[in-house]
Amino acid sequence: MLSTSGVRALGVDVGKVRVGVAVADELGLMAHPRDHLDGRDPRRAVEALAALAAAEKIELFVVGLPRSLDGQEGPAARRARRFGRALGARTGVPIEFYDEWLSTREARGRLREQGVDDRAARERIDSAAAAVVLQSWLDGRRVST
Repeated sequence: MLSTSGVRALGVDVGKVRVGVAVADELGLMAHPRDHLDGRDPRRAVEALAALAAAEKIELFVVGLPRSLDGQEGPAARRARRFGRALGARTGVPIEFYDEWLSTREARGRLREQGVDDRAARERIDSAAAAVVLQSWLDGRRVST
């Protein structure tokens, strides 16, 4: 297994309306949600992520890959793959697709635990889901010492 120590990774949760964003800390240990982007204009979202990647010295994008309950990839997964390919082509930064199994449900639960009501959660859920995906990826790559 590779250590993620020092890897600057950015998690992306691609949606039709919003694109959730989370960034790993400098040590590659913790994912932190950032403001979501407008997902209705994928080109603009890619440009915004390219600017963020440059500013944050991002070395890897982790793009959530939604699958159906039977494990198949549907339209949402195809949209995520298309978005990821466009992001990689625009930035030259490697892309890793990562299964986002139930990340939105987990994010919603975490926001409720923090006392965030459903109305306020709508604005934060996508980036919270991106943080769940990125944190899961980080945890799965960590080497125990």
